[in-house]
Amino acid sequence: MRPDLGRDVVAGLTAAAVVLPKAIAFAAVAGLPVAVGLYTAFVPAVIYGLLGSSRVLSVSSTTTLAILTGAELGSVAADGGPAKLAAATATLTALVGILLLAARLMKLGFVASFISVPVLTGFKAGIGVVILLDQIPKLLGLHGTKQSFVADLVSLVRHLPDTSLVTLAVGGITLAVLLAMEWLKPHSPAPLGAVAAAVAASWLLDLSAAGVSIVGPIPQGLPSLTLPDPALIQALLPGALGIALMSFTESIAASRAFVGPDDPPVNANRELIATGAANLGGALLGSMPAGGGTSQTGVVRAAGGRTQMASLVTAAASLATMLLLAPVLRLLPQATLAAVVIIYSASLIQPAEFRAIYRVRRMEFYWAVVAAIGVLVFGTLQGIVVAIVLSLIGLALQTAHPPVFIIGRKRGADVLRPLSAEHPDDETFEGLLILRPEGRLYFANAQNVGERIRALIAEHKPRVVVLDLSRVPDIEYSALQMLQEGARRTSVTFWLVDCNPHVLDMVRRSGLDQELGPDRLLFNVRTAIEHYRHLQAPSALG
Repeated sequence: MRPDLGRDVVAGLTAAAVVLPKAIAFAAVAGLPVAVGLYTAFVPAVIYGLLGSSRVLSVSSTTTLAILTGAELGSVAADGGPAKLAAATATLTALVGILLLAARLMKLGFVASFISVPVLTGFKAGIGVVILLDQIPKLLGLHGTKQSFVADLVSLVRHLPDTSLVTLAVGGITLAVLLAMEWLKPHSPAPLGAVAAAVAASWLLDLSAAGVSIVGPIPQGLPSLTLPDPALIQALLPGALGIALMSFTESIAASRAFVGPDDPPVNANRELIATGAANLGGALLGSMPAGGGTSQTGVVRAAGGRTQMASLVTAAASLATMLLLAPVLRLLPQATLAAVVIIYSASLIQPAEFRAIYRVRRMEFYWAVVAAIGVLVFGTLQGIVVAIVLSLIGLALQTAHPPVFIIGRKRGADVLRPLSAEHPDDETFEGLLILRPEGRLYFANAQNVGERIRALIAEHKPRVVVLDLSRVPDIEYSALQMLQEGARRTSVTFWLVDCNPHVLDMVRRSGLDQELGPDRLLFNVRTAIEHYRHLQAPSALG
């Protein structure tokens, strides 16, 4: 017997106790039959377990994917009945899978890093607030039509007097139990216990007759084959793009967060294949879009899981639930599901993370806040666009104004460093200005760098300007033109030093090395200083 098999079986069963109630709850969040949650915890988990590069990533539905799925399906299958909803779900999930596989063919694994951490923090916080507002009415026994965030909030406040006290008691007790267990023993099978107790109470006390909404009939047995509807592709494709991006982003983040010291590194492109195949296979058997979840993966790791056998055990538990427990789960109160969702969705809102971002960089804190507001104002799917646009703006702002440092030498030592108020004794050289731009020089920042260099030249009035390009990994045509025009338009002599091989190749291709001449393309700053002092020596002696 494999040494890790026992640990993986225990970890898989422990994860099942957490994953299955959450999967059922997330199906409800998406506006789908709860059986879809069980299908999602079964088929995608099996396929990812066979193909994924992470040893412990648990793939099923997640909070973010559930709310995005609900928003997308609500726009195309709201009034079409169960058959159209099933077809729309299959189409959406299949599109997510196809997009992920297409991304692998185009080697787009790097896209997972395209949303900055602060923006993702804000986006998830916004998602968390939306889910809480969506679940609170179920906790209170209220019913209404979903609209915008503000309209839903106003409706909730207006209908508070209509709260069902029995429903509130069921949901409140569930919340209290889950909170206590999460505080006393994080990652415990508390959701399973809460669901079992709620089902028992529903049966013994006939809660349905008392006005408490229950899940209702759940199909027993294996999921049936469901084919996508090609007529829905055009309507669902934009939403599928956003869901695919979030599925991959969450999966990569969760898998990298729980890499063990002896685990192989997570392969982003292989993850695209695994999550893409998991969604495509799941689409044919009734699954909603799936991805790796941080909390459920944390349960697997905390319970001692070492390989994907743990996920296969969790999938087997889901299969057993479909075959044996479906008639029992129909008694589950909706308020209990809402409580499970609230407990595990509230973790998306991380005030401590906002505070940490604020301490480090306020501008990125503002991006996080705007991303959260974007979800609330524009909607969840449009919030992804807001998050990506904010990340791109942040990247552009960071790279559009790269620093240009004046370099001096520590007095009495061979140490070169940027001049600063912390080191007022650093020496400079009469008539020599050493400038060090940092970062990639390209079309978006070439003019800003050029203006900064011209301002420093006007301020210091040097005879020779040394451009230290040691911290410039790449230089584009626009930046090269800026350097060439600067060399032609001013009487100041320019020297380029410490060009890396790629930058040096670009300088030579542009002919800038010929314009400067062999004596103005030097090895490093120290060489430039000695060369300058040598050139000044005759006039100094004279």
